[in-house]
Amino acid sequence: MAATGRKHLVRDFNHFITCYLCRGYLIKPTTVTECLHTFCKSCIVQHFEESNDCPKCGIQVHETNPLEMLRLDNTLEEIIFKLVPGLREKEEQQEVDFWKKNQPKENGQENPRRQRLGLPDGGGGVDGGAGGGDDGDGGGDDDYHRSDPQIAICLDCLRNTGQSGESTVTDLMKRFIRCSSRVTVGTIKKFLSLKLKLPSSYELDVLCNGEIMGRDHTLEFIYMTRWRLRGENTYPMVLEYRPRIDFG
Repeated sequence: MAATGRKHLVRDFNHFITCYLCRGYLIKPTTVTECLHTFCKSCIVQHFEESNDCPKCGIQVHETNPLEMLRLDNTLEEIIFKLVPGLREKEEQQEVDFWKKNQPKENGQENPRRQRLGLPDGGGGVDGGAGGGDDGDGGGDDDYHRSDPQIAICLDCLRNTGQSGESTVTDLMKRFIRCSSRVTVGTIKKFLSLKLKLPSSYELDVLCNGEIMGRDHTLEFIYMTRWRLRGENTYPMVLEYRPRIDFG
């Protein structure tokens, strides 16, 4: 006689798919590479504002910058979305509502269709878009990540660091770009390496307000937690780059 398998409920897996910090389902699950404990991205980043230790096991993650030891777990995110009905749609709707509420306005007006952070409503393209070409005409830019909120950023070369590779890292010809708010710092680093013709082994740091950003941080996350919430009312958002400093 064939054995009858027991039907598993979502709560049977809660121990594996909930966040130790907020006790809710893991949203953008992010793993600490030192101990492999996983938390919501926003929860663990907020925790690391006050501590360098893992909140679950207490191990010191990094002496100075624990954010460098975080990695997004996209596979786990997909598993959670499949296990929990409606969670993906709920999170996407909350994100849309959030950006509608927090979108900068020009002259008291806003255009929800464009949803471009840091760009005047109905304005033209920004030179050097990361998703398009270098011609700056903006003609094909809207075909990339059409449904994503867009953000304008300025990439500045940080000088006077005393690093040996400083002469190799120079200013971009076009410092202002427009791209999806979901672009990560890792992608920005690849963009800089391509434009500056840097060797593949060359490492860069990307900073906002003097703080090194983790490679998995999205521009949306940096804008909301480093730029906007620290009293920066100017746009575009400014990110600085420099040769990676080895603290030994």
